[in-house]
Amino acid sequence: MNTTIDRRFDVIVVGSGAGGSMAVKELTERGLDVLLLEAGRALTEEDFEPLPPKKPKPLGMDLGLRAKAMIAGQTKQARRSFFSESSNRFLVNDRENPYSTPHDAPYLWIRSRILGGRLNAYGRVLQRMSDVDFRATSRDGVGEDWPISYADIEPWYTKVEEALGVYGANDGLVHPPDGTYVGPAKLTAVEEHFKQKVAERWPERRVIPWRYESPNLGRTPKGIMAAQATGRLTLRTDAVVSRITVDERTGLATGVVFIDRVTKREHRVVADAVMLTASTIESIRLLLNSGSAKHPDGLGNANGLVGRYFMDQTISLAFCDVPQFPGYSEWPDADVVPKDPFYHGSGGILIPRYENMGPEPEQGFVRGISFQGAGGRFPVPAGYPTSFGVGGVGEMLPAFDNRVSVHRRRTDTWGIPIPHIRCVMGDNDRILVGRQVTALRDMVEHAGYNVNFIASVLGIESKKIWPNYNPIQRQIFKFGIGMSIRLGSAIHECGGARMGVDPRTSVVNGVNQLWDAPNVFVTDGAAFTSNSTVGPALTIMALSARAADFLATAHAAGELTEPTELR
Repeated sequence: MNTTIDRRFDVIVVGSGAGGSMAVKELTERGLDVLLLEAGRALTEEDFEPLPPKKPKPLGMDLGLRAKAMIAGQTKQARRSFFSESSNRFLVNDRENPYSTPHDAPYLWIRSRILGGRLNAYGRVLQRMSDVDFRATSRDGVGEDWPISYADIEPWYTKVEEALGVYGANDGLVHPPDGTYVGPAKLTAVEEHFKQKVAERWPERRVIPWRYESPNLGRTPKGIMAAQATGRLTLRTDAVVSRITVDERTGLATGVVFIDRVTKREHRVVADAVMLTASTIESIRLLLNSGSAKHPDGLGNANGLVGRYFMDQTISLAFCDVPQFPGYSEWPDADVVPKDPFYHGSGGILIPRYENMGPEPEQGFVRGISFQGAGGRFPVPAGYPTSFGVGGVGEMLPAFDNRVSVHRRRTDTWGIPIPHIRCVMGDNDRILVGRQVTALRDMVEHAGYNVNFIASVLGIESKKIWPNYNPIQRQIFKFGIGMSIRLGSAIHECGGARMGVDPRTSVVNGVNQLWDAPNVFVTDGAAFTSNSTVGPALTIMALSARAADFLATAHAAGELTEPTELR
């Protein structure tokens, strides 16, 4: 697969995850010849060999497994909140892929370098954003509105959902809007019990089933498989892109330089256009590392905004025992969803945003929170109460000083300057964390569950922590949870190359073109103008497919020399 490339392509796509997989599908189906570059290795059959079955046991901290992963080099990845031994194989070695943060502002960057990226390790929850997000500034005056509306992206949501196969229910909510589903999503008896208890006291908090992608038994991302079927896709793994090359006369991109991950040999490839879908932080790093005489501060950075307005979601987590359901476990969707021998089944509960949904913001804070959880879906020993976990997320506001830059001295294993990440909560962000924690405590206590802990990015919130643990175990847990639940652990980072209508205040336009180099497109989470209370994966996929469609039309017409809004 990894041969020298000595031909010109219509488009080079950097990154094979959520955005890249949908971009190459759309581009190749429109007749373009595409090179897809992935920094990590190809997938193998061994990657999907299930771990040996284990006897059910009460859920806990997995300290031994985490320590083993850290010794192997995953000093950051092993600290993520929802640790999984099986998914670790898809995440990076942190010693080879370092990054830096301010000493007083740690950030946990969970990342993957392998074909398919974090699609191999994500929870498969796919929710649409709405005009609650795209027109948020019109409601509360904070930040900037997106240059698109829900009507602009809705057909692309549908196209992606149809390509992937998504399970869900038509809940009739404004936010998130209903999608196109291949089958129903169901709740366990534990989740139905929680839904009933929440409805008793908080009718505005709608408990609905997950909306999630069906299992991919082909393993390679479905968009990439569709692109391969066209015969127009060239796939190159182990290709660590170091910079985008530029014509110093026109300022347009001419291709990219990449380093073979294994041999460390440098390669150059050329194309008419470049699409960055490398993940939020990596795409920002590539733009900043692609400086030239024409673009001295980095590609797309004439206004100094590349890397600025970086955001994540603020998270909280409650973990409980449910004494009403001893020894219970169930996968209620098993009769309609194909069984995957490697991954656990998907499913659980969502409580979509319910605050600040009207025309006027509520007093004291802007934007809102949502919740996601699951109960009764993992085996426990006979007689033990089943487990219920539910977490909250808050929409972080865009802030100019929250940014990704590149380190002046430090480089990674391939000699590329590493990212420096500064992400700090503001006053509104802290208010939303407080509202999450209060709501979590109220809901699980009203449901009659036994709380093992409640924690957030602001720290431990529980009066009691794992009541059945001994004092040493509790102290270890307190230390570990503080390292685990912090900014970044939502794994929903976005912003840094935001969309807009004005080249003075944004990095890309409404079809994800760089203002400064309109044959370069940024379609991953870096292009987000604001965050949301839903995950970004489905929107990244839809934006990528939409931008690819525009790129294909513009390429055929020879119109990739200036951004579309400036014509």
